[in-house]
Amino acid sequence: MASSENQLENLKKIANQLRIESIRATTAAGSGHPTSCCSAADIVAALFFGEIMRFDPHAPHRADNDRFILSKGHAAPLLYAAWAEAGNFPVEDLMNLRKIDSPLEGHPTPRADFVDVATGSLGQGLAAGLGMALESRLSGRNFNTFVLMGDGELAEGSVWEAASLAGVRRLSNLVAIVDANRLGQSQETAFGADAEIYSARFEAFGWVSYVIDGHDLGEILSVLSYGGQGTRPLAIIAQTIKGKGIPDVEGQLNWHGRALPAEMAEKAIARLRPEAASAQELGLTIPLLDSARAKAAGRPNIRRDAHLVPLTNYEPGSLVATREAFGNALVRMGEADSRVVTLDGDVGNSTHSREFLKRFPDRFFECYIAEQTMVGAASGLAALGRVPFVSTFAAFFSRAYDQIRMSCGISQLNIKLVGSHAGVSIGEDGPSQMGLEDIAIMRAVPGSVVLSPSDATATERLIEIMLEHRGFCYLRTTRTPTPLLYGPEEDFEIGGARILRRLDTALSPGDCVTVVATGVVVFEAVKASDLLASEGISVGVIDAYSIKPLARDLILREAQRTQESLITVEDHYLEGGLGDAVASELSLERIRVDRLAVKSLPGSGKGKELMARHKIDAHAIVQAVYAHLEARKSGLSKEAAA
Repeated sequence: MASSENQLENLKKIANQLRIESIRATTAAGSGHPTSCCSAADIVAALFFGEIMRFDPHAPHRADNDRFILSKGHAAPLLYAAWAEAGNFPVEDLMNLRKIDSPLEGHPTPRADFVDVATGSLGQGLAAGLGMALESRLSGRNFNTFVLMGDGELAEGSVWEAASLAGVRRLSNLVAIVDANRLGQSQETAFGADAEIYSARFEAFGWVSYVIDGHDLGEILSVLSYGGQGTRPLAIIAQTIKGKGIPDVEGQLNWHGRALPAEMAEKAIARLRPEAASAQELGLTIPLLDSARAKAAGRPNIRRDAHLVPLTNYEPGSLVATREAFGNALVRMGEADSRVVTLDGDVGNSTHSREFLKRFPDRFFECYIAEQTMVGAASGLAALGRVPFVSTFAAFFSRAYDQIRMSCGISQLNIKLVGSHAGVSIGEDGPSQMGLEDIAIMRAVPGSVVLSPSDATATERLIEIMLEHRGFCYLRTTRTPTPLLYGPEEDFEIGGARILRRLDTALSPGDCVTVVATGVVVFEAVKASDLLASEGISVGVIDAYSIKPLARDLILREAQRTQESLITVEDHYLEGGLGDAVASELSLERIRVDRLAVKSLPGSGKGKELMARHKIDAHAIVQAVYAHLEARKSGLSKEAAA
């Protein structure tokens, strides 16, 4: 693309204006990363004001906007300055950087309305951009997605996971720009100034790649204009100088993450000022969106009531694994709501997400064995209005926990995770495949909903609820086929639980125990209750299918009927699971909670053998009830003696 001298001169001035505003804001805040902003200022100026990106600055969520992700989130002041100059908010507000009530946080989050996904944990932006590029194709809106990264974050394996998948899918609407300024936080990046190495790596993953001078606006515009024109994604390795425009710190170590002292900032701004001008002074405007894209700007056609699609007809008395029920429910959700998409990590025949693939191949995205990219891509899709259901073995979500933390916790995106093969009950595959930490991990995410159904009906109903709930949900499924506990007319809710065995009120409280169970061990609790009933011991059983939020009041009420005590049972490690959730919720009520959980490292074996060895089967529950009652009686005797 040929560029006029006047255009290049204007872009140079706006780039320096972005530098000035980044310096001024970080110095006022007393912290930040001005040198990282300055190295990328020419690139951002070209994207926003060089007729490259097409977007409405006053409607940043417009569906046909080109998207921009600042993966190197520490350069947030540069991002904020660009949007302010584009007219999204007053430039004066930049001085509120990092203040407690300002959306202009130290690293970008969706508190600022022009930010789609939170960044700052490096190595995640490219996967989110990949998800947006997938949505561009799926919706037919044909917008481009630009992701600005630092060369330091190219050490993250998640970048190359995403690069691989983008190359496989030939996402020509995805542009990765690397601000290769050579310097990391504490030392030079791995390859220093050798930008050709990065270029070769992108090429190896199926990208078109160019190495350019990241301060030559003519070169920048020329190569950026290629984005969306070819048949492969585009990588631009822009060689830059960290701290460009600040002579005292240009290209020097030990200035990463340091705001300039006031005197140094004034000196730098004074030097930049003669060759700087605001967008308003220059009369720069954002290019209008073309009419073809504007026509495609609406949201997907949505049917929201999942109950319009009948529940799967399971034969009475049949055994159905909850993972199988998830696959059935997923198809129903896809029929009910066109926002639903599915991502899987090459285990669709185990998670049963393949059922969705068979019915909706265009809305199924195989991410192969790359869980970080899978969750990252889901964040990009969710940010643009889709409802992604993401499935793999529960244990493997731990690989992507930082992506979960960022997209589901900090970005608060509407993502649904489903982890199969939970617990020792999966059997012979052994501990590497067993999800035994997943409840603890997901409970820790702010605003999360954590669900653990016991049968197929509960699974399907809870998947419906997950779709209707706006926010992050996690549901764990099991490999073991289980009987049907609930009929199709049963209702479930987030924060609910179900009493499966009621206490015999004719017995004394001293002969009663409440057992709270979740998932596959609910059946063991029911079996134990039935065994003990013949001995005159009444055991109430609660199916705690919602672990976060917990049915606190129901559980408390039943515990109070059994002398302020209860037993929890779960196929999960002791730490952070159901037992901890119950104990935490009831801590102020002085309820005694005895916890049965997996308390040591499991091995391979039959599922029933492992449940017995780790004392979470019916026999173990019976023994725990005996011990619980004996301890209670002993405690009462001690009180009487005292």
